Amino acid sequence: MNQDNKQEIFPIVDEDGNIINSATRGECHSGSMLLHPVIHLHVFNSKGELYLQKRPEWKDVQPGKWDTSVGGHVDLGESIEIALKREAVEELGITDFIPQQLAHYIFESTREREMVFTHKTVYDGVISPSDELDGGRFWSIKEIKANIGKGIFTPNFEGEVERINLL
Repeated sequence: MNQDNKQEIFPIVDEDGNIINSATRGECHSGSMLLHPVIHLHVFNSKGELYLQKRPEWKDVQPGKWDTSVGGHVDLGESIEIALKREAVEELGITDFIPQQLAHYIFESTREREMVFTHKTVYDGVISPSDELDGGRFWSIKEIKANIGKGIFTPNFEGEVERINLL
């Protein structure tokens, strides 16, 4: 069975995004509230539908929920731009896209704090979800709005939709 690598090393940042330390995934997701950077990419098609990934049951955070098209941690020594491209390839097999930066903010849950760098793109090419995901599909905006608050989506996705007026 797949599982997250709890020994993976993440940068720890201050509230301005400056790297101040490093810690393992296990430490960052243990309730330590160590602030670490992540990227989100919202992939829309030209019809205005939004691709959402389904998180597999083995994930350590929000298993089985629908989430942002692409989401991942920034590795120690990696830029936001490189992390965005790496995660898009790893999760969806997307290589040829032009990201538009939307916002960055701090997300906090009971187990972690993340500095989220959010982007979007329009993409009509082939999407090939990796085994890091439990698949995915395009959702209409109407369909997403009808399911918000029903426990289908991750709290982070729902909060981001509201925070940056994504839909």
